[in-house]
Parts: sequence; C-alpha cells; structure tokens
Amino acid sequence: MDDPPSIPLPLGRDRRDDLSPHLRDARPEAIYAHVPFCRHKCHYCDFYSLVDQRDRQPAFVDRLLREADRLKELTRLDGVETIFVGGGTPTLLDPPLLARTLRSIRSLATRPPQEFTVEANPETVTAEVAQTLRDSGVDRVSMGCQSFHPDHLKTLERWHDPACVPIAVDHLRNAGIQRVSLDLIFGIPGSTLEDWLGDLETALALDPAHLSCYGLVFEPATPLVEKRRLGTIAPIDEDLEAEMFEATRERLVAAGFEQYEISNWAKPGERCRHNLVYWRNGDWLGLGPAAAGHLRGVRYRQVPRLEEWLDSTPPAPVVDLERAEPSVQRGERWMMGLRLRDGMPRDVVESLLEDDPARRLVVKRHLEAGRLEWRDERLRISDGALVVADLVVSDLVVPDGVVPDGVVPDGAVPDGVRPDETLNP
Repeated sequence: MDDPPSIPLPLGRDRRDDLSPHLRDARPEAIYAHVPFCRHKCHYCDFYSLVDQRDRQPAFVDRLLREADRLKELTRLDGVETIFVGGGTPTLLDPPLLARTLRSIRSLATRPPQEFTVEANPETVTAEVAQTLRDSGVDRVSMGCQSFHPDHLKTLERWHDPACVPIAVDHLRNAGIQRVSLDLIFGIPGSTLEDWLGDLETALALDPAHLSCYGLVFEPATPLVEKRRLGTIAPIDEDLEAEMFEATRERLVAAGFEQYEISNWAKPGERCRHNLVYWRNGDWLGLGPAAAGHLRGVRYRQVPRLEEWLDSTPPAPVVDLERAEPSVQRGERWMMGLRLRDGMPRDVVESLLEDDPARRLVVKRHLEAGRLEWRDERLRISDGALVVADLVVSDLVVPDGVVPDGVVPDGAVPDGVRPDETLNP
C-alpha cells in the first residue's frame, strides 16, 4: 500500500516520452521498483498488476536488470538512501529470480541504503523467500494483511488465510528481518467497530515496528466500485468510519506508536524513510512497468503495459511526463506536507503563500475554525480535525483559477487579508 501511484499524477494523455534528458540532470534520493505480478487481483486495488504468469517472470527480470544497468549510465545514484520494491506482489517471483532482481536494484545505490523495503503478501512468505530477502540486503518488509476476519477478506477479494500472517512474520524474523510493517484496512462493508478493534489487537500481538491503517477507498474502475453501482455492496456509515479512525488513534498511542502521517504509525525510530521522500516532495527514480517517478519537478510514469515495457529498449518509454505548473506544485506541497503530523515549517508556509491570496485566505479560515494550528513554529492539521483532513487539504490543493466556495480568484485581495499578511498563531 506504499506504492508511489498514491502520489497524484496528471495522467491520461497516454503519449510516449523520453526520460533520458531528465535522468542526466537528476540525483534521486530514492528508488521505487514495480513488480506487477499478483496471484489474484483484489477488488479494491487500482495499482497496475497482472495475475501471475510464471512464464513471463524470467523475461521480466532480464528486462528489469537491463533497465537498472542503463540507469547506472544515465543518472547520478550517489544520493540514493532508500529502496522500495512494490507491486503487485514482488515475493511471488521464484526465489532465484527474486534474488537476481533485488541484488540488481540494490546495486543501483553506490552506498548501503538506509532502508530497503519489499512488499509481500503473507501467503507468499516462506522460509526460503524470507532468507532470500535477507540475503539480498532487504531490512524491512511491508506486509498486506488488510483484515484478520475471513468474511472481510472475502469482501475485498483477498485470498490469503489470516493464519498465514503470524507464520510469515516468524519466517521474516527467523531470517533476521526485524522491521516488519503491517497494512490494515478499516471501513470494510459489513464490518463493525468491534471487528476493527479486534484487527488492531491481533496486529499488535505480532509486535510490528510499523502499522499502516487506511480507510477503504472505492477507487474508480475497480470491481468494488462496480459492485457498489449494482447495489451488491455499500460503504459503511461515515460516522462509524470516523469512530474507527478515532479508535485507531487512541489504541495505537496507548501501544506506544506515534502517528507521523495521517494513515501511518511507527514505534520510535521506525518511520518509513522511503515514504517520507514522497511526502516531502523529494526525488525518486521509478523502474518497471507503471512505476512512477519524480525528478527535479518532473513527474512521470513508465509505460503501464507489460508487453510494451518488455519490448522496449531501456530506459523505458514513459507516459504523462509533465512539469506541473507552479500553482499545481504548490497544491501538491500542501497536500503532502499537511499529511505529515510534524506539519510544515513557518518559512515554507509563508513562501508558499507569497503572492497567493486565495490560499492565504483558506489557511486563515481553517486556523480560525481550529482545523489548522501552529505548533512549534510548524503549521499542521489539529488533532480534532484529522477525521476531516481530506477536506482541509482539498481546499489547498485546488489550483489557481479554480475557485472553491468562499475563495477569491488569484490577483484579488480578500477582505481583511493583506497579500503580505503574516499568519500568526
């Protein structure tokens, strides 16, 4: 659930672009590699994935290795600090192919990375796979559990047995991987608050270093959305989902976790360093079909078709390569910065609001309403407003020229707000 497609990309034109000129000037601090194979397509998932076809695994790995070798020639990699291999399900690769893949990706970093994460589904983590991960330099595994209730897994079309999760965690720890993160989803249709609290307790009993707790989203063009359209499934009540969110905060704080991002919780020192690159608008390099990347203000996604990617000459053709307009870039910085519980430094806030009276008014309004607050010279969403964080952030993401209710157009000075007004506590 940590894949960069969660970063909003201006997709849709489906043209092909050459990334090479941008690679030559880049110095990424992170690498994301995408392995698209899955055992089964879950009904809520909108990431690019294919039902596992083992006959194409060798060709995929060979092509990924060629891409890695070419990237070594084209871009500076001495700044790489984190690596994340997601999917799909990377651990579906046969262990020898998995080892080749991970070692090749690891070799892109010119020094040992601070963090090397691989995504896994619990039913794929055998003792052999766990040892392959460790021997390849992996020090962190993000495992998709989603729920420990079979009925709720069935609703999501997740096929694993909840009993696989503790077995997989044991395999990882026996291999020497102590940094285990578990993904959970609340708000599953048919679930209750008691069900969700039970999932949290089961997860905590496994002593994870990190937990990602996401509210279920009905993503466009997924089977889950079609089921909702047909009336065979319905979202849970919004008030119940809010209760689940608040109960999560209360229970995980009591268990010694810090909420460092709206959906992410870590024990001290266990924040996901790779995801912090996304949330801080850093630069990362994408490898593999449909992998997203961000280099010096340019966002892109590699071609999201396995056959076309396999047939291409590295580096892969990319789709929707775009340097966003300044207003869009500012909106993205607001969206990502306010998701972090540390918030945004005052000097960054003032810089973003310079010559932007529309957004300055939005910030002023949310401060007065108590949804935003200054804490230690940083602007952040207040604890009491986290449940409506998406509404607060969406007010600030809207690009110039698109005027939400109550916000004046660019160039106009709102009543009572000077263009250079300082937003004091």
